[in-house]
Amino acid sequence: MGDIKKDRYKLVKNFLTKEELEIGLHYLHLCHERNENNFDTDQNNNGDSMFYGDAFTDTMLIRKLPKMEKETGLSLFPTYSFSRVYTYNAELKKHKDRPSCEISVSIMWGSCGTVWPFKVENSSFELNEGDAIIYLGCDVEHWREPFLGDYHIQSFLHYVDKNGPNKEWKYDRRNKKTDPIMRK
Repeated sequence: MGDIKKDRYKLVKNFLTKEELEIGLHYLHLCHERNENNFDTDQNNNGDSMFYGDAFTDTMLIRKLPKMEKETGLSLFPTYSFSRVYTYNAELKKHKDRPSCEISVSIMWGSCGTVWPFKVENSSFELNEGDAIIYLGCDVEHWREPFLGDYHIQSFLHYVDKNGPNKEWKYDRRNKKTDPIMRK
């Protein structure tokens, strides 16, 4: 339990169950291996795969909503999920997020080659598989230094406070007629 608005960020050990971790790690590895057109060319041009709102991580977005509400002490709307498979020399530049990322969680699925700390404000966190950082994405700067390992798999689940200034961003303003997440 907590008050994320006061604390601004927090580490949650074992955010994922063992079953979620096993399924998600295999799924995201396959997505990366089969990827033909979802590459990050904005931050890195080194073959990092990225996936916005795919079926599995959107399922996790909904499944983890009760846990996120408990951990943050807030009533939340889901906005979107985003996953990335980082490769050697990838970097997450220091930034703050857009309004649909008011309350964010960064989940570590797996990594090979080295520890890759997640940095937020003046803190640095080394995540193990299944761990997560919950943070105020619009308010706190967060980043990672260049990655020196083989791969690192991360998903980001984003939410907005139902009673906050960004509530109009619920479901990331997706089309209600065409996107099944909107039916929840």
